[in-house]
Amino acid sequence: MKIYVGNLSYEVTEEDLRREFEDFGEVTSANIITDKYSGRPKGFAFIEMATKSEAEAAITGLNGKTLKERTMMVNEARPRTDNRSGGFRDGRRSGFGGGRQRRY
Repeated sequence: MKIYVGNLSYEVTEEDLRREFEDFGEVTSANIITDKYSGRPKGFAFIEMATKSEAEAAITGLNGKTLKERTMMVNEARPRTDNRSGGFRDGRRSGFGGGRQRRY
């Protein structure tokens, strides 16, 4: 089962997360999300655990816990949708500038 972990300190490593979650069961992957341009962490991660029961125990046990001076938000990850803003839609740019026109 995939778990979302938010409000992470930028100093948290994937190994730190593995150690926290392994207290509740087998961690199959730990992935801190980074900015594709700067490479810096975005402050959230996804953890995959071997079984649903282990994942649910981790969510219950770690949600609201402090790690490196930040209170983690831990819950079940929602499926990703391709509903992201930005880019072009119907020939217009969407997600940038709020539809305003610049006047010089």
